[in-house]
Amino acid sequence: MAHFLCICLSATIQRTVTFKFVETAAVNRSEKYRMDASGKAVNAARVLNQLENGCVSAVCPLGEKNAAQFIELAGRDGFEIAAVQVPGFTRECWTLLDRMRGTTTELVVNEEAAGYNLKNEEARLFDVISAEMEKADAVLLAGSRPSCWSEGLLAYIARMAVEAGKVLLADYCGADLERTVAVCTPDIIKINEEEFLKTFGFPHFVPEETLRDAVAGKSRELGNIIVVTRGTEPTFAAENGVFKSFPAETVRAVNTTACGDSFSAGFLYEYMETGRFYDALAKGTWCAARNAERECPGTITD
Repeated sequence: MAHFLCICLSATIQRTVTFKFVETAAVNRSEKYRMDASGKAVNAARVLNQLENGCVSAVCPLGEKNAAQFIELAGRDGFEIAAVQVPGFTRECWTLLDRMRGTTTELVVNEEAAGYNLKNEEARLFDVISAEMEKADAVLLAGSRPSCWSEGLLAYIARMAVEAGKVLLADYCGADLERTVAVCTPDIIKINEEEFLKTFGFPHFVPEETLRDAVAGKSRELGNIIVVTRGTEPTFAAENGVFKSFPAETVRAVNTTACGDSFSAGFLYEYMETGRFYDALAKGTWCAARNAERECPGTITD
C-alpha cells in the first residue's frame, strides 16, 4: 500500500448550508447544515482515506483559536492531521447549496493570520513536513498560499519532495507554480483550464485545438504529466507530451465544491497503484463525479 502525504497551507473549516431556494436581500432558512475539515489538500486526504483507510496523513497550519475544532472534525473522518499552530483563526468557508437552482455558492473568509510574522512557525512547518515526508511514497501539495507565508514556500516544499524521491502532485497555479517549475519539476501538475492559461501566459480564452497543443507542449517541455480539468467538458491531459482527452461524467450535482480535489486524490491513488496514466484519469474522473453527488466536500462515500 502506498502512503500519501497531503500538505495544505490554506486549511478551512467548511460550513455547508442547504436551502430549498436562496433569495438575495431576503431571510433564507436552511434545510440542512454541516461542518467539515476542508481545504484543497484536506479534501483530497479525505477521499484518499475513503479509497484506502489509513493510507494518508495531512500537514496543516491551523489557527490556534480554533485548531482543536478543525482537528476534531478531521478525526471524525478518520485521518491523521499533523498540525502546526499559527496565531489567529483557521479560516472559514461557507457553502450555500440551492436545491431548486442546483447551484453551489462559496463564501471564503480571509485568514486572520495574514498580518502576522510567521518565521518561527515556518521553521516548525518544515520540520513537521520533513518528518511526515519520510513515511510517504507520494506527496499531494495543493491550495493557495496565504500571504502570511513566504513567497518561495510552495516551491521549497515541492523541491523537498522531488529531492526526497517522492512522487509529487502539485495542484496550485500562478506565480507559486512558476516559482516551483523554476526549481524542480512536479511529476504531476493538476490545474483547471483557467489556471493553466493564466499561469503559462495564454489569453483568457483559446480554441480547444490551441489548448490541446498547449497542454501537450508544456508536458513535453517539462517531461511530466499535466492534467487540465474543465468542469463538465472533457479533461485535457498529457504524459511526456502525449496528449489524452477524457470525458467528464454526467451526474445530478448536489455540491460541486472539491470536485477538483477529489479528482486529484483519485488520479494520484490510481497512478501509484498501477502507473497507468489513462487509468488514473478514469479514477480521478470517477472520484470527482461521486463527490459532486454528495453534500460533504471531498467525499466519495455516504
